[in-house]
Amino acid sequence: MPRGERPLDPEGGPVAEFAARLRKLRDEAGRPTYRELARRAHYSIATLSGAAAGHQLPTLAVTLAYVRACGGDEREWERIWRGAAARCTAGPPGADAERGADPAPAPYAGLVPFRQSDADTFFGREELTGQLVEHLREKRFLVLFGASGSGKSSVLCAGVLPRFSGTPALVLTPGPHPLEECAIQLAARAGLAPGSLHAELATDPRALHRVLRQILAGSAEPADEHLLVVDQFEEVFTLCRDPAEREAFVASLLHAAQTPDSRCRVVLAVRSDFYTHCTRLPGLVAALADAHVPVGPMTTDELRAAIVRPAARAGLTVEGALLATLVADAHGRPGALPLLSHALLETWHRRRGNALTLAGFQAAGGFEGALAQTAEAFHAGLSETQRHLTRRLFLRLVALGEGTEDTKRRVPRHELDDTADTAHVLEAATRARLLTVDRDHVEITHEALIRCWPRLGTWLGEDRDQLRLHRALTEATAVWESLDHDPDTLYRGVRLAAVKDIPRDALTARERAFRDASESAEKAAALRVRRQVRRLRRLVGALVVLLVCVATAVGFAVRSQRIVTAQRNHALALKAVDASAALRARDPSLATQLALAAHRLEPTETTRDGLLSVLPRTLDQHVHALAVSPDGRTLAAARDDGALRLWNLADPQHPAELGSLRGHPDSTFTLAFGPRGDTLAGVGRDRALRVWNVSDPRRPRLLSSVPTHHTDLIFSVAVSRDGRTAATGSYDRTVRLWNLSDPARPRFLSALTGHALNVKPVVFSPVGAVLASGSDDRTVRLWDVTDPRRATTTAVLEGHRDFVDALAWSRDGRTLLTGSDDRTARLWDVTDPAHPRPRGRLDGHTGMISSVEFAPDGRTPLTAGLDGTVRVWEAGRPRPVQRAALTGVSGGLATVLPLASPGTIVTLSNDATVEIWHTDLPWALAHACARVRDPLSRAQWSRHFPGLDYRPPCGRA
Repeated sequence: MPRGERPLDPEGGPVAEFAARLRKLRDEAGRPTYRELARRAHYSIATLSGAAAGHQLPTLAVTLAYVRACGGDEREWERIWRGAAARCTAGPPGADAERGADPAPAPYAGLVPFRQSDADTFFGREELTGQLVEHLREKRFLVLFGASGSGKSSVLCAGVLPRFSGTPALVLTPGPHPLEECAIQLAARAGLAPGSLHAELATDPRALHRVLRQILAGSAEPADEHLLVVDQFEEVFTLCRDPAEREAFVASLLHAAQTPDSRCRVVLAVRSDFYTHCTRLPGLVAALADAHVPVGPMTTDELRAAIVRPAARAGLTVEGALLATLVADAHGRPGALPLLSHALLETWHRRRGNALTLAGFQAAGGFEGALAQTAEAFHAGLSETQRHLTRRLFLRLVALGEGTEDTKRRVPRHELDDTADTAHVLEAATRARLLTVDRDHVEITHEALIRCWPRLGTWLGEDRDQLRLHRALTEATAVWESLDHDPDTLYRGVRLAAVKDIPRDALTARERAFRDASESAEKAAALRVRRQVRRLRRLVGALVVLLVCVATAVGFAVRSQRIVTAQRNHALALKAVDASAALRARDPSLATQLALAAHRLEPTETTRDGLLSVLPRTLDQHVHALAVSPDGRTLAAARDDGALRLWNLADPQHPAELGSLRGHPDSTFTLAFGPRGDTLAGVGRDRALRVWNVSDPRRPRLLSSVPTHHTDLIFSVAVSRDGRTAATGSYDRTVRLWNLSDPARPRFLSALTGHALNVKPVVFSPVGAVLASGSDDRTVRLWDVTDPRRATTTAVLEGHRDFVDALAWSRDGRTLLTGSDDRTARLWDVTDPAHPRPRGRLDGHTGMISSVEFAPDGRTPLTAGLDGTVRVWEAGRPRPVQRAALTGVSGGLATVLPLASPGTIVTLSNDATVEIWHTDLPWALAHACARVRDPLSRAQWSRHFPGLDYRPPCGRA
């Protein structure tokens, strides 16, 4: 007979009560033996019998296994276990349960970033701190990239700044007006007026350097240098809406760090998903080359130090099971540090004596649940009115992401209603460490709350479009108040109609006043218009009778004269355009003047295109393949003789050859730059994948040349946005993926099959792990290459009636442009790569489309075809509209690529000629005459424009 269980101690407290409930559950299940329970639960007999012995509270995992073996409700028992754990960790009766009354200072910071005063409790980041300090002592500019929650702010404030204890430091966050914030902070230290300093910073990037020198000169304590730390630098993109202010702020920071007599070291802390945003600022791109340092996840040893050493310093111990669980949960997760710190803080509140236990950690909600549990406890303690206000408050404190994660937003206190409920919610949220409130601003303590509080995620997901309208209304209200309620700043028309759908109780009193004033102003304007219309109708009625007679007599004569003149001008303009096209190759000076005169005579689409078509500049010849670097400033050209030539096209008017590499017996058919422009991949006739180092374009070096094992011609090559993967598309109907982590040793990853005929273009999306491939089977396939060794097809785009020869992604990765032998290009919405949708068709080419691209603005598609034309499109309308058509004289065009200079493109024609074109009409009108040697003579004018007064477009008449 099995031995019976020992009676439970009636004074055993919550542990004995919990064990009694487990025994009752076993009795209700028919009292199976512990051997049978062990077989069902996959735990030992001793572990399961010990769970119901009443000596100590079992772990949550053992409890759920016991319940599962007895057929109980796991969700209900998890709730019972958490209640018992909370009672066990609450301390003896009479202990103060209020966190605020805990006599010992907390050894963990929770969601709040470490400050400079916390340096003695900041552990685990010693190696990174040393790396940053060494970087700053050698260089004056540092950009710290890391995921949200990776500890950027903490390592700067508690790690780096204390190592520069004798150096004055200023830490600021940009907010919606970074120059104003900078002016306020500096003016307070320099004893200046912030208004005049702000105006000076906006107009002169050298002003920041001068005022920092002034602060150092007037400091009571002698110092040679100043540290300027800009935390949460991504706010210049998420909150600042003025590009001019953003660029002026960046220019000031760069000048302060880079000027020869600099006395300042500048540090930027940026979320890693805003790296591409930083590359759109030209000045910052150059500085990033040797200034950026990534912040990765903490190692296992670093995590142990961050967990154990603060506890040991406070005289506490960490249970081994808790340490193992925390390290396992946090290891390898870049954004886990605030969750770890908060979970430790909540576990500390539930400690047993001087021990932090796994039971206390699980009672707090676990790794991510601790933060959600704290937020839910805060929410549960509010009244219904206060909960509704809390929802509006937290939505107001989030800046919605545009292709990036949502971020926190600092809100001025005056933007919130001054009510008792608002004050209570702010106080409760601050006490729970969910919000940080100072005298002037309110903000979410850490962005981890946005990711880990499910209720807030639900609020944000319900109506993001309305949230964006509300955010714009808030900004418009602030402008209206700052201009003393100027009626010209009120909403009208479409904007007013859009915000009328926002519930009135979702607005603050200030916003309601702005919307009410806008509605009143619109009604008053409509009433004035109706009155004016009535008056005008009466006046018009009287005038019409008088004008009809005069107009009838004069109209016929004037109209006839205008028609004759217009027809003559039209015929002469078309004739001059045709003549300029024929003269372009042998007499570009005369061709330019004829095209310019034709456009001035009749400014139409035809004469515009004719003028743009006579202004290209020939850069090179005997070229097989082209590629332009991601910044649009460097051109790589593969020549017939196997040479690789690199050009600087930062100024397309003055291209400069940078360097070349010769000695390859095989010419390259296709080229592609890496994402940073420092590597170049290419494939030639021998079907070998070559990788060059072009970080110094004056001395390019061949790093590797490996056979691809394609069994037919390779049509294209592409490099992923992280530079780690390359793809080759071949006539053998496959796409092959290559590991370029080490460019000197490319490694084959996998072959993608699925196309029924030749694979031609391949191109990686600039956002996400998506690869597009086009084929002669008239389809485009989208591949998920998150794991390149096991890539899968996510969608197949169908619609073209002939071979697909060209592909291009928009800069935001939401639109795919395809070109085909069926003489059309198509736009596809691929915001969701698994469910792409057609957006429009681009018609106009009379030959197959051989190349497509997007201009750097991301909204202007470019197409080139065998009809010898490049067509520029406007895709931001309901239907794509052609904006310009450039006609070449050397046959079909094989490639079109945009350059960094606005409105400038480079083409490669089928006769191996490389030319630089301008698609901007104002530029053409302003610079056309620079190509003219001699003005049109009177004889030439009379020959091409008979009957018109002599007015040469270049030179005096």
